[in-house]
Amino acid sequence: MTWTDLQTDLAADGYVASDDLTVALHLALTLERPLLLEGAAGVGKTQLAAGLAALRDTRLIRLQCYEGLDAAQAIYEWNYQRQLLTIRAAAEDGETGKSVEARIFSRDFLLERPLLAAITQDTPPVLLIDEIDRADEEFEAYLLEILSEFQITIPELGTVTATTTPIVILTSNGTRDLSDALRRRCLYAYVDYPDRATELAILNARCPGIEARLGAQIVGFVQKLREEELEKVPGIAETLDFAAALMGLGIADLTSDPAALQHTLSTLLKTQSDRAHITPEVAGRIAGRAA
Repeated sequence: MTWTDLQTDLAADGYVASDDLTVALHLALTLERPLLLEGAAGVGKTQLAAGLAALRDTRLIRLQCYEGLDAAQAIYEWNYQRQLLTIRAAAEDGETGKSVEARIFSRDFLLERPLLAAITQDTPPVLLIDEIDRADEEFEAYLLEILSEFQITIPELGTVTATTTPIVILTSNGTRDLSDALRRRCLYAYVDYPDRATELAILNARCPGIEARLGAQIVGFVQKLREEELEKVPGIAETLDFAAALMGLGIADLTSDPAALQHTLSTLLKTQSDRAHITPEVAGRIAGRAA
């Protein structure tokens, strides 16, 4: 499969990817390397992993990162309750020593978390490590062995090597700098807000019933809105919500009903300061320019 074939297949499933992003993804698949995607929130980084999993008809395993994330939540942990019950049962039967220890530290008592689950699948899954920049720097050290060798070392069991190589996609919103060690293990792509033509193609793919004039107005409005000084710039997901709201209210022209337009801005503007900044007059002016 060429990168253009991949781009076409993704578009057929509703994900419109730029040439640069598609080439980076194609190389990651060909070289079996993790792909790190950076960019603002809402530009479609997470959705790419979901779209790829659907395209490959494989499992999507998602690890949502957050501050304080550790190995127990991300890689594996032991089923302590079951281990305790087994120890008690063994003691009642007179069983003690190394045989009990070997049994309770076997795979039967291991709880797989996303990273371990990703390397033990019979069919290569898509492993999404979402918002890695939200995790602590120390957590990145847990990832290095997995991203380099696709294996995990468990002290009680030894090294678990990948049954199949997962397709790994990491996303970052840029809230902190990532380590050089992590970056070296990944291919890289920056996902920016789409240009007008690309966003219109996304809108038509995700809302196939939208009227052409309204679709063009919506994209033009959102593109102009992003030029304003906002705390939270609306992403693609907000564009789709905006379109759904307008269609649901039966609005076919952004300039026809200023009051309704102002009400639907709740789909685009997510802070009070942004709502205060985009007054009805400002929204009307932007709508007029987008028409």
